[in-house]
Amino acid sequence: MDVVWEPQLSAEERRWHDLAAQLSVEYFAPLAVEIDASQRYPHETVQRLRDSGIATMALPKQHGGGGASLVAYCAVVEEIAQSCASTSGIVATIQLGAAPLLLLRDEQLKRDLLRGLTERGEAVSFALSERNAGSDPASMQTIATPESGGWRIRGQKCWIGGGGAAHWYVVFAQTEPGAGKRGIAAFLVDAKARGVDDSRLEDKMGMRGTRTATIELDTWVEHARVLAPPGEGLRMAFGSLDVGRIGVAAQACGMALAAFRLAVGYAAKRRTFGQLLIDHQALGFNLADLAARISAARALTYEAAKAHDNYADVSVLAAQAKLIASETSHDVIDAALQIFGGAGYVKPNPVERLYRDQRVTEIYEGTSEIQRLLIARAIRAHATGGSV
Repeated sequence: MDVVWEPQLSAEERRWHDLAAQLSVEYFAPLAVEIDASQRYPHETVQRLRDSGIATMALPKQHGGGGASLVAYCAVVEEIAQSCASTSGIVATIQLGAAPLLLLRDEQLKRDLLRGLTERGEAVSFALSERNAGSDPASMQTIATPESGGWRIRGQKCWIGGGGAAHWYVVFAQTEPGAGKRGIAAFLVDAKARGVDDSRLEDKMGMRGTRTATIELDTWVEHARVLAPPGEGLRMAFGSLDVGRIGVAAQACGMALAAFRLAVGYAAKRRTFGQLLIDHQALGFNLADLAARISAARALTYEAAKAHDNYADVSVLAAQAKLIASETSHDVIDAALQIFGGAGYVKPNPVERLYRDQRVTEIYEGTSEIQRLLIARAIRAHATGGSV
Protein backbone atom coordinates (compact mmCIF):
# COMPACT_ATOMS: atom_id res chain seq x y z
CA MET A 1 0.00 0.00 0.00
CA ASP A 2 1.32 3.43 -0.96
CA VAL A 3 1.62 5.92 1.89
CA VAL A 4 -0.06 8.56 -0.30
CA TRP A 5 -3.75 8.27 -1.21
CA GLU A 6 -4.48 7.05 -4.73
CA PRO A 7 -7.69 7.78 -6.69
CA GLN A 8 -9.89 4.93 -7.79
CA LEU A 9 -10.06 5.29 -11.56
CA SER A 10 -12.44 3.61 -13.95
CA ALA A 11 -11.02 1.46 -16.74
CA GLU A 12 -11.35 4.35 -19.22
CA GLU A 13 -9.78 6.84 -16.82
CA ARG A 14 -6.96 4.38 -16.15
CA ARG A 15 -6.38 4.06 -19.90
CA TRP A 16 -5.86 7.81 -20.21
CA HIS A 17 -3.59 7.83 -17.15
CA ASP A 18 -1.45 4.97 -18.48
CA LEU A 19 -1.13 6.69 -21.87
CA ALA A 20 0.13 9.84 -20.14
CA ALA A 21 2.57 7.78 -18.04
CA GLN A 22 3.96 6.07 -21.13
CA LEU A 23 4.42 9.33 -23.04
CA SER A 24 5.99 10.94 -19.98
CA VAL A 25 8.66 8.27 -19.74
CA GLU A 26 9.36 8.11 -23.48
CA TYR A 27 9.12 11.75 -24.51
CA PHE A 28 8.24 14.37 -21.91
CA ALA A 29 10.72 13.59 -19.11
CA PRO A 30 13.77 13.34 -21.43
CA LEU A 31 13.06 16.84 -22.78
CA ALA A 32 12.29 18.51 -19.46
CA VAL A 33 15.78 19.78 -18.61
CA GLU A 34 16.51 21.06 -22.11
CA ILE A 35 13.28 22.97 -22.65
CA ASP A 36 13.59 24.53 -19.20
CA ALA A 37 17.19 25.63 -19.77
CA SER A 38 16.52 27.05 -23.25
CA GLN A 39 12.99 28.33 -22.51
CA ARG A 40 11.95 26.62 -25.73
CA TYR A 41 8.35 25.92 -26.65
CA PRO A 42 8.43 22.21 -27.61
CA HIS A 43 6.38 21.98 -30.80
CA GLU A 44 7.21 18.29 -31.05
CA THR A 45 5.65 17.75 -27.63
CA VAL A 46 2.50 19.57 -28.70
CA GLN A 47 2.31 17.27 -31.72
CA ARG A 48 2.61 14.24 -29.43
CA LEU A 49 -0.25 15.57 -27.34
CA ARG A 50 -2.37 15.97 -30.46
CA ASP A 51 -1.46 12.62 -32.00
CA SER A 52 -2.19 10.79 -28.74
CA GLY A 53 -5.54 12.52 -28.27
CA ILE A 54 -4.53 14.08 -24.95
CA ALA A 55 -4.73 17.62 -26.36
CA THR A 56 -8.46 17.19 -27.02
CA MET A 57 -9.26 14.45 -24.54
CA ALA A 58 -11.80 16.53 -22.58
CA LEU A 59 -13.78 17.65 -25.65
CA PRO A 60 -17.04 15.83 -26.44
CA LYS A 61 -16.87 12.84 -28.76
CA GLN A 62 -19.58 14.29 -31.00
CA HIS A 63 -17.18 17.14 -31.77
CA GLY A 64 -14.21 14.88 -32.41
CA GLY A 65 -12.74 14.88 -28.93
CA GLY A 66 -11.94 12.06 -26.54
CA GLY A 67 -15.01 12.49 -24.35
CA ALA A 68 -12.89 11.98 -21.24
CA SER A 69 -14.12 12.85 -17.76
CA LEU A 70 -12.54 15.64 -15.75
CA VAL A 71 -11.28 12.93 -13.40
CA ALA A 72 -9.38 11.37 -16.32
CA TYR A 73 -8.06 14.81 -17.30
CA CYS A 74 -6.79 15.37 -13.74
CA ALA A 75 -5.08 11.97 -13.76
CA VAL A 76 -3.32 12.88 -17.01
CA VAL A 77 -2.23 16.36 -15.88
CA GLU A 78 -1.03 15.05 -12.52
CA GLU A 79 0.97 12.26 -14.16
CA ILE A 80 2.61 14.51 -16.75
CA ALA A 81 3.43 17.16 -14.12
CA GLN A 82 5.57 14.61 -12.30
CA SER A 83 7.86 14.37 -15.32
CA CYS A 84 7.63 17.79 -16.93
CA ALA A 85 5.58 20.58 -15.40
CA SER A 86 5.88 22.64 -18.58
CA THR A 87 4.19 19.92 -20.61
CA SER A 88 1.40 19.68 -18.06
CA GLY A 89 1.08 23.46 -18.41
CA ILE A 90 0.66 23.13 -22.17
CA VAL A 91 -2.11 20.57 -21.64
CA ALA A 92 -3.81 22.88 -19.13
CA THR A 93 -3.55 25.88 -21.46
CA ILE A 94 -5.18 23.95 -24.29
CA GLN A 95 -8.00 22.88 -21.98
CA LEU A 96 -8.58 26.37 -20.56
CA GLY A 97 -8.73 27.86 -24.04
CA ALA A 98 -11.32 25.31 -25.13
CA ALA A 99 -13.44 25.68 -21.96
CA PRO A 100 -15.33 28.84 -23.07
CA LEU A 101 -16.25 27.15 -26.34
CA LEU A 102 -17.96 24.34 -24.43
CA LEU A 103 -20.19 26.94 -22.75
CA LEU A 104 -21.49 28.38 -26.02
CA ARG A 105 -25.25 28.35 -26.49
CA ASP A 106 -24.95 28.58 -30.29
CA GLU A 107 -24.57 24.89 -31.15
CA GLN A 108 -23.51 25.53 -34.76
CA LEU A 109 -20.74 27.93 -33.71
CA LYS A 110 -19.68 25.51 -30.97
CA ARG A 111 -19.49 22.65 -33.47
CA ASP A 112 -17.47 24.70 -35.98
CA LEU A 113 -14.96 25.95 -33.41
CA LEU A 114 -14.46 22.62 -31.67
CA ARG A 115 -13.93 20.88 -35.00
CA GLY A 116 -11.13 23.33 -35.62
CA LEU A 117 -9.44 22.12 -32.45
CA THR A 118 -9.98 18.41 -33.02
CA GLU A 119 -9.57 18.13 -36.80
CA ARG A 120 -7.17 20.93 -37.72
CA GLY A 121 -5.10 21.04 -34.56
CA GLU A 122 -5.94 24.65 -33.84
CA ALA A 123 -5.24 26.05 -30.38
CA VAL A 124 -7.27 28.62 -28.47
CA SER A 125 -5.86 30.76 -25.66
CA PHE A 126 -7.81 32.38 -22.83
CA ALA A 127 -7.17 36.15 -22.75
CA LEU A 128 -8.63 37.64 -19.57
CA SER A 129 -5.84 39.16 -17.45
CA GLU A 130 -4.46 42.68 -17.71
CA ARG A 131 -1.64 44.34 -15.80
CA ASN A 132 -4.05 46.36 -13.68
CA ALA A 133 -6.89 43.86 -13.77
CA GLY A 134 -5.49 40.44 -12.96
CA SER A 135 -7.30 39.53 -9.77
CA ASP A 136 -10.10 42.05 -10.49
CA PRO A 137 -11.21 41.35 -14.07
CA ALA A 138 -14.28 43.59 -13.76
CA SER A 139 -11.92 46.59 -13.89
CA MET A 140 -10.39 45.59 -17.24
CA GLN A 141 -9.39 48.39 -19.63
CA THR A 142 -9.61 46.53 -22.94
CA ILE A 143 -12.48 48.18 -24.78
CA ALA A 144 -14.81 46.85 -27.49
CA THR A 145 -16.86 49.38 -29.46
CA PRO A 146 -19.37 48.75 -32.28
CA GLU A 147 -17.87 49.41 -35.71
CA SER A 148 -18.95 48.50 -39.25
CA GLY A 149 -21.29 45.68 -38.27
CA GLY A 150 -18.79 44.21 -35.84
CA TRP A 151 -16.59 45.30 -32.96
CA ARG A 152 -13.31 47.19 -32.69
CA ILE A 153 -11.25 45.81 -29.81
CA ARG A 154 -8.46 47.92 -28.35
CA GLY A 155 -6.30 47.09 -25.37
CA GLN A 156 -3.63 44.85 -23.94
CA LYS A 157 -3.87 41.38 -22.41
CA CYS A 158 -1.04 40.06 -20.23
CA TRP A 159 0.37 36.73 -19.04
CA ILE A 160 -1.58 34.85 -21.68
CA GLY A 161 -0.78 31.14 -21.66
CA GLY A 162 -0.10 29.81 -25.13
CA GLY A 163 0.33 33.35 -26.44
CA GLY A 164 2.25 33.40 -29.69
CA ALA A 165 1.39 29.74 -30.37
CA ALA A 166 -2.41 30.04 -30.46
CA HIS A 167 -4.58 30.25 -33.57
CA TRP A 168 -7.39 32.03 -31.70
CA TYR A 169 -7.83 34.10 -28.55
CA VAL A 170 -10.94 34.27 -26.42
CA VAL A 171 -10.68 37.96 -25.53
CA PHE A 172 -12.76 39.49 -22.76
CA ALA A 173 -13.43 43.20 -23.22
CA GLN A 174 -15.50 46.02 -21.73
CA THR A 175 -18.26 47.29 -24.02
CA GLU A 176 -19.49 50.05 -21.69
CA PRO A 177 -16.73 51.84 -19.74
CA GLY A 178 -17.69 52.21 -16.11
CA ALA A 179 -20.27 49.43 -16.24
CA GLY A 180 -18.03 46.86 -14.54
CA LYS A 181 -19.04 43.26 -15.06
CA ARG A 182 -22.35 44.31 -16.67
CA GLY A 183 -20.52 45.48 -19.78
CA ILE A 184 -18.02 42.68 -20.29
CA ALA A 185 -18.35 40.51 -23.39
CA ALA A 186 -16.23 37.72 -24.88
CA PHE A 187 -14.92 37.69 -28.45
CA LEU A 188 -13.12 35.14 -30.60
CA VAL A 189 -10.09 36.88 -32.15
CA ASP A 190 -7.96 35.44 -34.94
CA ALA A 191 -4.31 35.49 -33.83
CA LYS A 192 -3.25 36.39 -37.39
CA ALA A 193 -5.75 39.22 -37.84
CA ARG A 194 -4.53 42.72 -38.58
CA GLY A 195 -3.98 44.61 -35.35
CA VAL A 196 -3.12 41.58 -33.21
CA ASP A 197 0.46 41.46 -31.91
CA ASP A 198 1.33 38.44 -29.75
CA SER A 199 5.08 38.49 -30.31
CA ARG A 200 6.12 39.77 -26.88
CA LEU A 201 6.98 36.70 -24.79
CA GLU A 202 7.72 36.71 -21.06
CA ASP A 203 11.02 35.53 -19.58
CA LYS A 204 9.70 33.39 -16.76
CA MET A 205 11.00 32.02 -13.48
CA GLY A 206 9.47 28.60 -14.07
CA MET A 207 7.29 26.69 -16.52
CA ARG A 208 9.84 27.80 -19.05
CA GLY A 209 8.75 25.30 -21.69
CA THR A 210 5.38 27.04 -21.92
CA ARG A 211 4.68 30.27 -23.79
CA THR A 212 3.33 33.30 -21.97
CA ALA A 213 2.74 36.46 -23.98
CA THR A 214 1.45 39.99 -23.88
CA ILE A 215 -1.22 40.55 -26.55
CA GLU A 216 -1.59 44.03 -28.09
CA LEU A 217 -5.00 44.55 -29.69
CA ASP A 218 -6.36 47.10 -32.13
CA THR A 219 -8.43 44.82 -34.32
CA TRP A 220 -11.91 44.35 -35.75
CA VAL A 221 -14.03 41.22 -35.30
CA GLU A 222 -17.31 40.39 -36.94
CA HIS A 223 -20.44 40.17 -34.84
CA ALA A 224 -20.61 36.41 -35.43
CA ARG A 225 -17.44 36.08 -33.31
CA VAL A 226 -19.15 37.34 -30.15
CA LEU A 227 -19.00 34.34 -27.84
CA ALA A 228 -20.77 35.99 -24.90
CA PRO A 229 -22.78 39.22 -25.17
CA PRO A 230 -22.26 42.20 -22.84
CA GLY A 231 -23.03 41.20 -19.29
CA GLU A 232 -22.37 37.51 -19.94
CA GLY A 233 -18.60 37.64 -20.46
CA LEU A 234 -17.48 37.23 -16.86
CA ARG A 235 -19.92 34.39 -16.32
CA MET A 236 -18.23 32.57 -19.21
CA ALA A 237 -14.80 33.42 -17.81
CA PHE A 238 -15.60 32.22 -14.29
CA GLY A 239 -17.25 29.04 -15.57
CA SER A 240 -14.08 28.28 -17.52
CA LEU A 241 -11.87 29.07 -14.54
CA ASP A 242 -13.72 26.58 -12.33
CA VAL A 243 -12.46 23.80 -14.58
CA GLY A 244 -9.06 25.46 -14.93
CA ARG A 245 -8.59 25.63 -11.17
CA ILE A 246 -9.24 21.93 -10.76
CA GLY A 247 -6.65 21.29 -13.45
CA VAL A 248 -4.12 23.51 -11.66
CA ALA A 249 -4.81 21.60 -8.45
CA ALA A 250 -3.99 18.34 -10.25
CA GLN A 251 -0.84 19.90 -11.67
CA ALA A 252 0.25 21.02 -8.21
CA CYS A 253 -0.43 17.54 -6.80
CA GLY A 254 1.72 16.01 -9.52
CA MET A 255 4.66 18.26 -8.69
CA ALA A 256 4.20 17.58 -4.97
CA LEU A 257 4.25 13.83 -5.59
CA ALA A 258 7.42 14.09 -7.67
CA ALA A 259 9.22 16.13 -5.01
CA PHE A 260 8.02 13.90 -2.18
CA ARG A 261 9.24 10.73 -3.86
CA LEU A 262 12.60 12.31 -4.68
CA ALA A 263 13.00 13.48 -1.09
CA VAL A 264 12.07 10.11 0.39
CA GLY A 265 14.45 8.31 -1.97
CA TYR A 266 17.31 10.62 -1.01
CA ALA A 267 16.54 10.48 2.72
CA ALA A 268 16.49 6.66 2.60
CA LYS A 269 20.08 6.45 1.31
CA ARG A 270 21.87 9.56 2.63
CA ARG A 271 23.63 9.11 5.98
CA THR A 272 24.39 11.79 8.56
CA PHE A 273 25.67 11.34 12.09
CA GLY A 274 25.81 7.59 11.65
CA GLN A 275 22.24 7.02 10.52
CA LEU A 276 19.99 7.48 7.51
CA LEU A 277 18.37 10.88 7.15
CA ILE A 278 14.94 9.24 7.19
CA ASP A 279 15.67 7.79 10.64
CA HIS A 280 16.02 11.24 12.18
CA GLN A 281 12.72 11.74 13.94
CA ALA A 282 12.32 15.39 12.96
CA LEU A 283 12.67 14.56 9.29
CA GLY A 284 10.54 11.43 9.53
CA PHE A 285 7.71 13.34 11.19
CA ASN A 286 7.94 16.06 8.55
CA LEU A 287 7.63 13.46 5.78
CA ALA A 288 4.65 11.94 7.58
CA ASP A 289 2.90 15.31 7.65
CA LEU A 290 3.66 15.90 3.98
CA ALA A 291 2.30 12.49 2.96
CA ALA A 292 -0.93 13.23 4.80
CA ARG A 293 -1.25 16.67 3.22
CA ILE A 294 -0.61 15.37 -0.30
CA SER A 295 -3.24 12.69 0.28
CA ALA A 296 -5.74 15.33 1.42
CA ALA A 297 -4.97 17.62 -1.52
CA ARG A 298 -5.32 14.81 -4.04
CA ALA A 299 -8.57 13.57 -2.52
CA LEU A 300 -10.07 17.07 -2.62
CA THR A 301 -8.90 17.61 -6.21
CA TYR A 302 -10.39 14.37 -7.49
CA GLU A 303 -13.59 14.95 -5.52
CA ALA A 304 -13.93 18.35 -7.20
CA ALA A 305 -13.38 16.74 -10.61
CA LYS A 306 -15.94 14.04 -9.84
CA ALA A 307 -18.48 16.67 -8.75
CA HIS A 308 -17.97 18.52 -12.03
CA ASP A 309 -18.46 15.30 -13.97
CA ASN A 310 -21.77 14.95 -12.11
CA TYR A 311 -22.83 18.46 -13.21
CA ALA A 312 -22.56 20.00 -9.75
CA ASP A 313 -21.68 23.65 -9.11
CA VAL A 314 -17.98 23.38 -8.27
CA SER A 315 -17.07 27.06 -7.90
CA VAL A 316 -16.29 26.73 -4.19
CA LEU A 317 -14.88 23.21 -4.35
CA ALA A 318 -12.59 24.20 -7.24
CA ALA A 319 -11.30 27.19 -5.27
CA GLN A 320 -10.67 24.98 -2.24
CA ALA A 321 -8.89 22.34 -4.31
CA LYS A 322 -6.61 24.86 -5.98
CA LEU A 323 -5.85 26.64 -2.71
CA ILE A 324 -5.01 23.49 -0.76
CA ALA A 325 -3.17 21.70 -3.56
CA SER A 326 -1.02 24.65 -4.63
CA GLU A 327 0.01 25.60 -1.10
CA THR A 328 0.62 21.97 -0.13
CA SER A 329 2.79 21.61 -3.22
CA HIS A 330 4.73 24.70 -2.22
CA ASP A 331 5.47 23.29 1.24
CA VAL A 332 6.33 19.81 -0.03
CA ILE A 333 8.80 21.08 -2.62
CA ASP A 334 10.34 23.54 -0.16
CA ALA A 335 10.87 20.67 2.30
CA ALA A 336 12.31 18.46 -0.44
CA LEU A 337 14.83 21.14 -1.37
CA GLN A 338 15.83 21.45 2.28
CA ILE A 339 16.31 17.69 2.54
CA PHE A 340 18.58 17.68 -0.49
CA GLY A 341 20.47 20.70 0.84
CA GLY A 342 23.13 22.05 -1.48
CA ALA A 343 22.56 19.19 -3.92
CA GLY A 344 18.98 20.32 -4.41
CA TYR A 345 19.84 23.98 -4.90
CA VAL A 346 21.91 23.47 -8.03
CA LYS A 347 20.97 22.39 -11.54
CA PRO A 348 20.13 19.89 -12.93
CA ASN A 349 18.52 18.49 -9.77
CA PRO A 350 14.80 18.11 -10.61
CA VAL A 351 13.82 19.52 -7.21
CA GLU A 352 15.40 22.84 -8.19
CA ARG A 353 13.26 22.93 -11.33
CA LEU A 354 10.14 21.89 -9.41
CA TYR A 355 10.78 24.71 -6.93
CA ARG A 356 10.57 27.25 -9.76
CA ASP A 357 7.79 25.55 -11.72
CA GLN A 358 5.47 25.14 -8.74
CA ARG A 359 5.30 28.76 -7.68
CA VAL A 360 2.92 29.86 -10.42
CA THR A 361 0.24 27.40 -9.30
CA GLU A 362 -0.41 29.82 -6.42
CA ILE A 363 -0.84 32.69 -8.90
CA TYR A 364 -2.52 31.74 -12.16
CA GLU A 365 -6.23 30.92 -12.49
CA GLY A 366 -6.62 33.19 -9.46
CA THR A 367 -4.11 33.79 -6.69
CA SER A 368 -4.41 32.06 -3.33
CA GLU A 369 -5.81 35.30 -1.94
CA ILE A 370 -8.56 35.27 -4.57
CA GLN A 371 -9.42 31.65 -3.73
CA ARG A 372 -9.74 32.61 -0.07
CA LEU A 373 -11.93 35.57 -1.04
CA LEU A 374 -14.23 33.33 -3.09
CA ILE A 375 -14.52 30.80 -0.28
CA ALA A 376 -15.10 33.52 2.33
CA ARG A 377 -17.90 35.03 0.22
CA ALA A 378 -19.53 31.62 -0.09
CA ILE A 379 -19.32 31.13 3.68
CA ARG A 380 -20.96 34.50 4.26
CA ALA A 381 -23.68 33.80 1.73
CA HIS A 382 -24.43 30.47 3.37
CA ALA A 383 -24.54 32.03 6.83
CA THR A 384 -26.76 34.98 5.88
CA GLY A 385 -28.93 33.40 3.21
CA GLY A 386 -27.66 35.87 0.61
CA SER A 387 -25.98 35.36 -2.75
CA VAL A 388 -22.29 34.90 -3.39
